Amino acid sequence: MSFGKQSGPPASAKQVQYLLALIQKQGHADFRDARHPLGLTQRQAAGKFTIGEASALIGTLVNGEPAELPIASGRLDDERIDIVRGLPAEVMAAELDRRGWDVSPPP
Repeated sequence: MSFGKQSGPPASAKQVQYLLALIQKQGHADFRDARHPLGLTQRQAAGKFTIGEASALIGTLVNGEPAELPIASGRLDDERIDIVRGLPAEVMAAELDRRGWDVSPPP
């Protein structure tokens, strides 16, 4: 990623708030406090993330590594894929359950 330049649309306020809650759950006061342990840039330490960056970091904090979605690239555009990646698993499971899918957590 190029220094000082954001590549992609900005993350939503809800996504940034969720990310901050995850960081605080790990014992950090804020993004600046988590900068070096999590390898954040100066821009990210100021709470400015793209959708993709926020989604990847949420995936890392929740699952231990960013999750890849098993979706053919032609079915969803990149922005929607990034939004789905940023959703908590419980929210996705609840929506799939609402749509009639059988949902269970991974082993």
